[in-house]
Amino acid sequence: MNADARTSHAGTPALALHDVKKNFGQTAIIRGLNLTVHPGERHAVIGPNGAGKSTMFHLVSGRIPVSSGSIQLHGRELTGMPPYEINRLGLSRSFQITNIFHNLSVYENLRCAVLWSQGHGYAFWKRLSRLADVAERAEEVLERLGLQRRRNTPAGLLTYAEQRALEIGITIAGGAKVILLDEPTAGMSRHETDRVVELIRTVSEGRTLLMVEHDMSVVFGLADRISVLVYGEVIASDTPQRIRENPRVQEAYLGAVMEAHA
Repeated sequence: MNADARTSHAGTPALALHDVKKNFGQTAIIRGLNLTVHPGERHAVIGPNGAGKSTMFHLVSGRIPVSSGSIQLHGRELTGMPPYEINRLGLSRSFQITNIFHNLSVYENLRCAVLWSQGHGYAFWKRLSRLADVAERAEEVLERLGLQRRRNTPAGLLTYAEQRALEIGITIAGGAKVILLDEPTAGMSRHETDRVVELIRTVSEGRTLLMVEHDMSVVFGLADRISVLVYGEVIASDTPQRIRENPRVQEAYLGAVMEAHA
């Protein structure tokens, strides 16, 4: 558990969704979602395919607008904000599909991610090689990822697991205090999964993590709390042990999967 998560949950949540709804035409995807993520907490969201997990991430990050309801980051209303403004407030996310610059090197990908967070923006008259603060931060993240030997390798030539690790690095490079990871271990072997889980554990220290993940060993190995999303609503939100024992959760989603990890 993060050190911050061991403190009292009293006070302003890091992230709070209140009665959030999202309709696509006449189809309701998110049907009154309520979710609270405490500062410093590693919080996993699980649920069957089509439950609305990725849609929830799109709403929180501003990629799509809510139909109604409220989303707050450290008490500040996010509803209606574009993604870049939400990112500047300290929230960053990854995607199910790897989202990197394939033709740029590993280091260049990280340097691009750092630019805005250091207040430089993009200006053609600035020589990136002279921005010492950007270079220092990019090197720091590169070391944390364990990708130093791949520093100058085009990102498109990395293994799948390395690309996912790089995307996690891009997510944290800007210094975001709240990070959203969407199925970070999808498609990985057990060995690759174990490595990425340790990476997530390391980079989420001192941050708030909201994660969508289907691999129950990852969920139960990382999460301080778990919320179960079914048909666009949270049906339970509790500690891993209590989620494991919750009859409603087993009936609605986990069943035999939960027994396998008991």
